[in-house]
Amino acid sequence: MNFTIDTTKGVYFASDQHFGAPTREKSIPREQLFLAWLNEKEEDMGALFILGDLFDFWFEYKTVVPKGFVRILGKLAMLRDKGIPIYFFVGNHDLWMNDYFQKELGIPVFHEPQVFTINGKRFFIGHGDGLGPGDLGYKRMKKVFTNRFSKWLFNWLHPDIGVRLAQYLSVKNKLISGAEDVRFLGEDNEWLVLYAKRKLEQQHYDYFVFGHRHLPMVIDLNQQSKYINLGDWINYFTYGHFDGEFHLEKYKKPSE
Repeated sequence: MNFTIDTTKGVYFASDQHFGAPTREKSIPREQLFLAWLNEKEEDMGALFILGDLFDFWFEYKTVVPKGFVRILGKLAMLRDKGIPIYFFVGNHDLWMNDYFQKELGIPVFHEPQVFTINGKRFFIGHGDGLGPGDLGYKRMKKVFTNRFSKWLFNWLHPDIGVRLAQYLSVKNKLISGAEDVRFLGEDNEWLVLYAKRKLEQQHYDYFVFGHRHLPMVIDLNQQSKYINLGDWINYFTYGHFDGEFHLEKYKKPSE
């Protein structure tokens, strides 16, 4: 499915906030910084793309969602109430999303990459996990996590037990936590770059925009196409801004 956005304002992209990690207390300053960024960009925001791992863990029971993140969720609801389109792509930490964002916030949730045409430019957008060659251990783990029977079993854990267990594994397990995704592998070994180049053999895209790798990157794939990784809001506090051209920028409060 192709989506089209035409706007005279900026289009913003952010990924890998991992709110809640490593603890709720240590996460709060980062949440406040992200809220400051949303407040600052609000008047110029024609659309917002959140490319996954907004939370370090998220699981939706039928009547329960994880505790916390009220200010983040409230701000996203306010932006939607103002008519600003928001698009959410699940990551490997919040892949157990169902319909809470759609019903409560009016935010569509995508579990696979999507194609958007934004002011005439073609974007291929996704979180990035499990794409391209390699990463076989994670791909096997993702199949287990997304299996209906696995989700059904986890659903029978009491939320106090299930959420605590998942939060522990999220921090400790390198396959889940992304602890290995923090160094540049070289353009010829970056599996998302290889994936993007393969997609370009089929059709043209102006921009490939991903999260997941936690490293801010802009790589020219050819003279017309770029690969962008958005970085994160743990170490880099970087985001994407499209105003006819794509800019990868670092957020600093006006007082800094």
